[in-house]
Amino acid sequence: MVYQKSRDSIVQKFNENAEKYDSQRSKLIPCFDDFYSIPVSIMNSPSSKPTVLDIGSGTGLFSSFILNKYPDAKTTLIDISEKMINIAKERFSNLANITYIIDDYTSYEFDNKFDIIVSSLSIHHLTDIEKKSLYKRIYELLNNGGIFVNADQVLGHTPSLETLYKNDWKSKVENSGLTEEEIHSAYERTKLDKMSTLEEQLNWLEESGFKDVDCIYKYFNFVVIYGRKNK
Repeated sequence: MVYQKSRDSIVQKFNENAEKYDSQRSKLIPCFDDFYSIPVSIMNSPSSKPTVLDIGSGTGLFSSFILNKYPDAKTTLIDISEKMINIAKERFSNLANITYIIDDYTSYEFDNKFDIIVSSLSIHHLTDIEKKSLYKRIYELLNNGGIFVNADQVLGHTPSLETLYKNDWKSKVENSGLTEEEIHSAYERTKLDKMSTLEEQLNWLEESGFKDVDCIYKYFNFVVIYGRKNK
């Protein structure tokens, strides 16, 4: 019951914000350009048509950058917010190589494997137990040699650092040009966060079997985490 209530809250908040989600990203993510360009720069596939899974895809923002690099990638987007997926469908309306799934990626049973699995600003909504379970599922869903890239937010590993991260973010958001209503809405969405530390998540990825696990980018609590399924 608690699990379902949490999921329902996430769906409600992101459905409410779907129309403005993309336009607010660059103002809510102070490191926006690096946060999305660096993950794509390390996605090197031997195929020009890699199979890609974007979990918690939202409006397809992250996938849009990947498709700029691999326009023929066979891409699957999964998100629990129907309104977010509808915006993704509009974004990619001219593409035939996209599959859309409205469902909970922590429990959905995929019937194929992928070369690249990505996520952006979604996994931090899961509990520690859910994150650990998800990382194991992602490992199993990857083809041999496949990679997982997670652009997300992490918890400061000390209370002092967490306060530092939050205060820096709030200062930048409040001077970003967003309206008071938009800022309030962003703060309300942070109440859904269940962030874990970077060290914990790197350990969980290694425990799941991933190799070359690393944080390849970090800006306060914004990170890009990488792992590879060994051939």
